Amino acid sequence: MLSYQKNLSPSFFATLSLPATAMGFALSVQIAALSWILNSKFGFNLKEIGFVWLAGPVAGILGQVIIGLISDNVWFWGGRRRPFILIGGVIAALMLLALPNIGVISDALGFEEVIGVAIAVALSLDLAINISFNPTRSLIADVTPEGTIRTKGYTWMQTISGFFGVVAYLIGAFVSNYTLIYLGAILVFIFSVFPTLFISEPKKLDETDEGEVKAGNTETNLPKFLKICFAHAFTWVGVQTMFIYTFSFIKENIMGFDTTETVSQAQNDEIGFITGISFAILNTVGFILPALVLEPITKKIGRVKTHTVCIALMAVGYLLIIFFGHSQTALFVLMAVVGIGWAAVVSLPFAIMSETVNQRKMGLFMGLFNLSVVIPQLVSSSLGRFIDAQPNKNSIFIISAVCLGVSALLWTLVKESKSIEKEIIAEKA
Repeated sequence: MLSYQKNLSPSFFATLSLPATAMGFALSVQIAALSWILNSKFGFNLKEIGFVWLAGPVAGILGQVIIGLISDNVWFWGGRRRPFILIGGVIAALMLLALPNIGVISDALGFEEVIGVAIAVALSLDLAINISFNPTRSLIADVTPEGTIRTKGYTWMQTISGFFGVVAYLIGAFVSNYTLIYLGAILVFIFSVFPTLFISEPKKLDETDEGEVKAGNTETNLPKFLKICFAHAFTWVGVQTMFIYTFSFIKENIMGFDTTETVSQAQNDEIGFITGISFAILNTVGFILPALVLEPITKKIGRVKTHTVCIALMAVGYLLIIFFGHSQTALFVLMAVVGIGWAAVVSLPFAIMSETVNQRKMGLFMGLFNLSVVIPQLVSSSLGRFIDAQPNKNSIFIISAVCLGVSALLWTLVKESKSIEKEIIAEKA
């Protein structure tokens, strides 16, 4: 085992975070540019955009569970998770290159309707992301012991991934979404391929690389796992609704246009700018808080309570957007409030869930846990017609606020893991 990995040094946690960062960056590009480019370049309405976004959850259902199960039981190319990170990273980079060229690809194939190619590209991109996301997250659980060290692994993952996510949104806002897409393809390829060469995986999931038995669950607490999944699912209905449809809230409530109204390229660019800055602020809070703020708090009150409070604050942030978020400045400020919940969503649930299941089946359960993300994404993607028919696009954040409020209530039903309870007691002693 490499010395920096054996000693769990900062450089190890940083390297361990890069594969997840690659997939996070690809997802940020997708969030920042997909709805915008479909509306501004190809003239898709909200119903059609929602239909294209359905491709992602479908890919998640197929990809994460199957790949998770396979990666628990194979070993090739020097690893269990490594092969799928490499394959997914390369495909994701290629699909990012295809994204701005959907029209060219459609013409080359002789298709009259662009939407078919758009769905194919979106499906391939999200399938590639899902092929890699499960192994990148499972890898962290594979090479870290339970407790605060594993929490550190996931909070570092979000800190580094979130930083690059902010960079992605800022590039989209201040340079262009097209520059973001092409740069994204390069970064996704580099961060997927090279870090895996410096991470040593254990050949048995319950052992370290040196053959020592690693502390961890050998049984799955299924009732607790399901509680976590249900709570996380309501979170993602709200979050994905925000990601898909915020541009229409901005177009109508801030820019003053009807969502069906054709606007100039300069006005489309302004909508893209506000959307990019909004998500950049969200992700700035999202990458600063996990390692610097949330991790220390979890040592005092536990991960579940910390996460519950953050989710509740996110619901409050959505309510404030409904009442006060009708200017650029107000929206930007309130996105920082929403970012508190986002910081928890993308870091703490993985650490909480990972100590609830059999460590030898981490890939499988990480894939099953992902159903609490992709099924809600299907729900959110199907809301396009409903939201389009509403007289005011405040309905976007009403849905988000209600879902996050329900999620916070459900998280109160989840008990803290024994390993964290022991560490909290030791911290107070």
